[in-house]
Amino acid sequence: MKAVSGRAIAARVVQRVQEDRAYAAAALAAELSRHAGLDPRERGLATELTYGTLRTLGVLSGRLGQYIPRGFDKTDPTVRAHLLVAAYQISMLDRVPAFAAVDAAVSLVRAERGAKPAGFVNAVLRKLAAGGQQLDRAQAIVDSAPAWLKQRLERDVGADEMRALLGAAGGDPPVAVRTRRGRALPDWLEQAERGRVSPLARLTRGEGDPRRRAGGADVVVQEEGAQVVALSLGVRPGERVLDACAGRGQKSTLLGELLGVQGELWVSDLHPAKLAQLASEHRRLELPEPRSAAVDLSLGVGALPGDFDRILVDAPCTGSGTLRRRPEIALRLGPDDPARMGELQARILENVARLVRPGGRVVYAVCSVFQEEAERVLERAARWFEAVPFDAPTLHELLGDKTQIRLLPIAHGTDGYFVASLQRR
Repeated sequence: MKAVSGRAIAARVVQRVQEDRAYAAAALAAELSRHAGLDPRERGLATELTYGTLRTLGVLSGRLGQYIPRGFDKTDPTVRAHLLVAAYQISMLDRVPAFAAVDAAVSLVRAERGAKPAGFVNAVLRKLAAGGQQLDRAQAIVDSAPAWLKQRLERDVGADEMRALLGAAGGDPPVAVRTRRGRALPDWLEQAERGRVSPLARLTRGEGDPRRRAGGADVVVQEEGAQVVALSLGVRPGERVLDACAGRGQKSTLLGELLGVQGELWVSDLHPAKLAQLASEHRRLELPEPRSAAVDLSLGVGALPGDFDRILVDAPCTGSGTLRRRPEIALRLGPDDPARMGELQARILENVARLVRPGGRVVYAVCSVFQEEAERVLERAARWFEAVPFDAPTLHELLGDKTQIRLLPIAHGTDGYFVASLQRR
């Protein structure tokens, strides 16, 4: 049985993203885990082809469509995925000979769909290769993004940061990690690049899952901007703290470390399954499990108690700040989604106001940069909260006397976030 290739894996992931609305990172991780013995070079190729193809999908589809009279979108989904992955190699990778990309795609389609579809793929890709036009990858990424998305991003963060958020400024972003407070750094992290804005962040590149390496039991994979969000709450030992939209718990583990054994940590999320994963992560890091409640904070406060000293509201959002890592978001967002999410976020803040004590602190954060999910939400929340400078000594150099900040790829080396410091009136 012939070993699976990086090209085959990339095509499967691209198809799943398009057909099943799968998340690229999760789908790719699942495919790679099924083939644990895959050569590292093939693993790297699968990753590059997956993300490169998804980021340039619009341009690649347009080029291929020139050679498919009946329409590229009417092509068999499996054949279409292989065409896209091959077209990315032919159009944007100098180091991959065109004939190699064509032959690989034809062979894979023949194995999966038969001789006739393979002949079709051969004809289309040979015409594409005969054109000989190499494309600028960065420009193809920008050209592939929906016009409304580019306009909105440029409005809110400027042209350069817009390109960076789309993944069109340099290579892939690093994997940021932090270690459990009070534990020694593993040897392999001693010389790792330090983060630019989080004092806890170390940056790794192309080294697989850091948690599987020596000392990985004390390692948390957490994007550097996400570390800043948690640190910006300024948690002190002994306080009563709520992580209101906790997800799977990377931020809550950091809050738990800062609180220590004297504090009281609560976590809530809409999805009980995420809270179960959160509890597992606390156990892995040998941290006390927080008290939890599955609550839809857009509707009410459920069983959560009140009188919290500090609350972190890392609200559900469009995810526009994570586009460089999650290019599939650009395929799904519409121009009305930022305002729709802003409505949800404002309702969450209104209910959170019932949970924090008067004078208590709230940090509102989203991994989005759109005004509709940032300043416009704060305007609606002004009835319950006032903007105050961040109370986070470990981040004073970054935050100073600011009451809000946008974290951005070029300016800070992070994904895109909006983070605001609020106090209950």
